[in-house]
Order: sequence, then C-alpha cells, then structure tokens
Amino acid sequence: MSYQAEYIWIDGTEPTRKLRSKTKIVGDGKKPPVWGFDGSSTNQATGHFSDCVLMPVFTCPDPLRGPNDVLVMCEVLNPDMTPHATNTRAAAVEAQKKYASQEPMFGIEQEYTFFKDGRPYGWPEVGFPAPQGPYYCGVGGSKMPGRDIVEAHTLACLRAGLAIEGTNAEVMMGQWEFQLGVLSPVMMGDQMWTARWLLERIAEEFEVEVSFDAKPVKGDWNGAGAHTNFSTKAMRANGGWSAIIAGCEALGTRVDEHIKNYGVGIEERLTGAHETAHWSKFSYGVSDRGSSIRIPGGVARDKKGYLEDRRPNANMDPYVVTRLITETICGAAAKPAAAKKAPAKKTAAKKVAKKAPAKKAARR
Repeated sequence: MSYQAEYIWIDGTEPTRKLRSKTKIVGDGKKPPVWGFDGSSTNQATGHFSDCVLMPVFTCPDPLRGPNDVLVMCEVLNPDMTPHATNTRAAAVEAQKKYASQEPMFGIEQEYTFFKDGRPYGWPEVGFPAPQGPYYCGVGGSKMPGRDIVEAHTLACLRAGLAIEGTNAEVMMGQWEFQLGVLSPVMMGDQMWTARWLLERIAEEFEVEVSFDAKPVKGDWNGAGAHTNFSTKAMRANGGWSAIIAGCEALGTRVDEHIKNYGVGIEERLTGAHETAHWSKFSYGVSDRGSSIRIPGGVARDKKGYLEDRRPNANMDPYVVTRLITETICGAAAKPAAAKKAPAKKTAAKKVAKKAPAKKAARR
C-alpha cells in the first residue's frame, strides 16, 4: 500500500529561516526519493530558474498520520546536486567527519513562546499577567496556558522516535521548553528541525502560533534561548575536568563569531539580566546562570561531563551552532601542544577551579 511522506526543509527567509513542507505519495516498498520544489516561492531561487532539489537525509515515523506514513527531513540542493547557499547542514557534516575521533555530542534545551491574537498565549487582552515567579515549572489554574499543546507535542516526538528528554514551563507565562539529546552534531540538527516542525504543526490544531523570537516581549520579561550542552569523549572520561576547562577557554577565543551566528536579536536577549551574561562579555563558571558558559554543579563534583553554552537564541540554526562549537572546541583540542595558545581567561579558570568542590559525588 502506498504511504504519505511529509518532506520538510528549511527555506531562505531572512533574517531567520522558516520551515516548509509538502506531501508526496510514495509507492509500497519504496523509499522516499529525491524530490524538488519551487525555490522562487521560498526565497531560494529566482523565477527564471526556480527548481531546487530536496534530498532526504533523516526519516522517522509520522506520529500525526497513519502507521506507515513518515516525516522526511531534507537538505536543499541546487539542480547540479551541490549544496544550496541556504544549506547549513553540509558544513555541519564536514565538521562532524573532521572531528569524529573526539566524539562530539550535544543536548539542546529549546525554549519557545505560544502566541494567540498577537499576544502571548494566556495573557490578558489589556495589560500584563502577574510578574514572573510562579510560571517556571508551575502547575495549576490559568497560569499554565499551553500545557495541552506541550503534552501533544511530547507524545508526537516519542512516537516519531525523536530523542526528546523532557519538557517544562519556562519563566515567562506562555513560554515553554523541550529538551533534545544526546546526539551527534548533525543528528541534533536533523531531529531539532523535525521536532520544531511537529510543534508548529500541532499548534495549528489549537489555533496557536509558536514563536522562537529571542525577546518575544520587550521589558522585564525573560527572553527565549536554546541552551546548548556539549561534551567530547575526553570530557566524559574520568579526569575530564581539564578538557572541560580547555573547552571553555577555547570558546573564549571566538566570541564575536559565535555571537554573530547564535540567532537574530541576541543583543536584546543577552543583556546581563534575566539569567544571561551580556553579549559583549565572555565568562564561565560553576552553576552560574549569569555566565556565558555554565559548568553544572554535578559536573564539577564528578570532575567530568559537559559544559552548557547559554548564549544561543531560541531562533538559532542548530546545524550552525553545533558546527561552530565542534570546530571551536575540537579544533583547539586537536592542535599540537606546542602550537596551543596560552589560556585566554586565566582568572576565569582559577575562579572555576576554586569553586569546584574537591569531594566527588555521584551525578544526579
């Protein structure tokens, strides 16, 4: 029996790319083939030469349709089968191949905000809700709008076989988060874009919009980020503390490049308030949500594990972020010892080492 394949791709909208999709009926026993679309309607081509290619790269069960139907995440290629200018996955593939021996792995905490009728979901038509405080991981009453959508999305991700790890309500009313991982750089991008598509598609059924804006509401309200957890084989091994500190130091050598590629509106979100470091300053510390890079307390106790880059926006491209972090940290680790520069932030390194408890304890 033939089945439905929902082809999903990333368009060329600026400054933040959007998801597109369309359905192909595929014959029984056949795999989703290479397909195409009109790039002139997605900001990816001109009308006089508009064909773009959809190359399937990740397939999973479609939890919204029948048992045989699938979701197909695609790369966008030019007619000559080279990567399209908007294709950020191809560079992530190269970075993953180059540093495969270090086994880079990611987990991303994707925040987002529900909107309805031009305002955050659940907010009053006039004025504002109660100040931030009761919403983070809250329960009960009218202060938790959107939970039904979150539950439907979580179940859909599980049925699709995505590596969803959890969900929670965030600090601002109408704002939520899901966590995905632990995955390789490219697979993180494939699954994150698929999970985002499922979220927006499910929200359609509730007549609610999903916003990944970095600062969805101006003023004294939290922004929306995509905190990115990263580790290598060396960081995860016993005695990985020195590799974690080296990773933090490496990130401090390419601050401007990362900030420019961590999503639109980062200056509005990374103000130094609302659990952020200022976008123009780099720092790291143990259990410090006001730093650029947080080393979780449990990691400091175990002296191994991972680091959390708190700078990426909710609207970041996961292919770009995972590539940059992999290139920066793994690239520094791959340099011969004699060629490595002195630590860029000696004072920060001392500060972290001082904060790290000497006594080991089991990770939570």
